[in-house]
Amino acid sequence: MDLETERLRLEPFQNSHYEGLRAMDSDPSVMRYINKGIVKTPEETRESIQRVHSRWEKYGFSWWAIKDKVSGSIVGAGCLQHLANVEGAPFEIGWRLIPEHHGKGYATEAAQAIIAFAAERIGATYLVAVADPQNTPSHRVMQRLGMTYKAIERHYDEPCIVYELSIFSPD
Repeated sequence: MDLETERLRLEPFQNSHYEGLRAMDSDPSVMRYINKGIVKTPEETRESIQRVHSRWEKYGFSWWAIKDKVSGSIVGAGCLQHLANVEGAPFEIGWRLIPEHHGKGYATEAAQAIIAFAAERIGATYLVAVADPQNTPSHRVMQRLGMTYKAIERHYDEPCIVYELSIFSPD
């Protein structure tokens, strides 16, 4: 399901997103807080697109490519998934951006759309976001989203800072 914001279009991963996703997966500065800093091979990027397809089919949510509406170029990726991909775990939101698009508010804008999707389409009432304890820019995005610090917990086989958000339905 595509999502739109004022400046962005979020599209579920498709094969046509390969080049933009590959730019992130092969950039050590993007991967420094993800995947233990190890860049992905082209095959791993293709496999991740297929894995995301499967999750969309199974759950009705997963990863979106984040595109600038004016240029049509991929500026990042965002997700709604089970925390650490463990079925039954709390819902996790996440994001990553191509470095030249940092500081433009894209992560916050995309995450707000994902939060709305989680509440309205999935019925989520509680979300978490996790990040490497050193990834201060992601911590700031979590704070801008109104999330509150929970703890440092182990996820993805790494210590992660965890922020949480309770979503109250308007009824």
